[in-house]
Amino acid sequence: MANPYFQFKQFTVWHDQCAMRVNTDGVLLGAWAAVEKDRLILDVGTGTGLVALMVAQRSQAGIHAVEIEENAFKQACSNIQNSPWTNRIEVMHSDFIEYVGSCSLKYSHIVANPPYFINSLKNPNPFKSIARHNESLPLSGFLKGVSRILSDGGMFSVILPENTAEFENEAFLNGLKCTRQMLVRPFPGAPVKRRLIEFQKTENLPPVNFQELNIRDEAGNYSYIYIELTRNFYLNF
Repeated sequence: MANPYFQFKQFTVWHDQCAMRVNTDGVLLGAWAAVEKDRLILDVGTGTGLVALMVAQRSQAGIHAVEIEENAFKQACSNIQNSPWTNRIEVMHSDFIEYVGSCSLKYSHIVANPPYFINSLKNPNPFKSIARHNESLPLSGFLKGVSRILSDGGMFSVILPENTAEFENEAFLNGLKCTRQMLVRPFPGAPVKRRLIEFQKTENLPPVNFQELNIRDEAGNYSYIYIELTRNFYLNF
């Protein structure tokens, strides 16, 4: 039986009531997004609350987290309530598009580990399907919403599969310009499996800083870069 929780250095994430459990994608996003100087952060589709907790550990910002699925919302609330940052994180049970429609705030940073298996075979578990497919959160509406509530000069950080051309084009049309990317491979020489992408809401066209990350090295051990990126979170690093 899978462990119902994942223990990090400063907090615990229970995930037994969530369709999507703690995984490497969320850890990478939470460790990589440049949130240290932010004042107000939004985590879209928080799930267990993992990314919200990670960026709380790395910043002094107030953090709002939005989750549409009821079981995940309840578990995120519990995880955050039992964390050191319960006074800085607020979880809302809401559809993102509806939240944008009623939101009067501007965020300095938005982070998201979004549903991205477009037109692929759906999981028979309806909650897991919501978490992994984009029909409940269409791409155009999602990025329009991000742009609307992101402050001028604000950042939007996301983790996606390798083919990100459609996402990047739609982001550009909504005034979100790519500033940084990290190409993630499971090991050296393997195809890129994920891209961590940072966008900025700006009228300028900034240069893009490309980085690369192999999760494991040639010997099958965690790579030095991965260990350094996640050292403040994993117990065994």
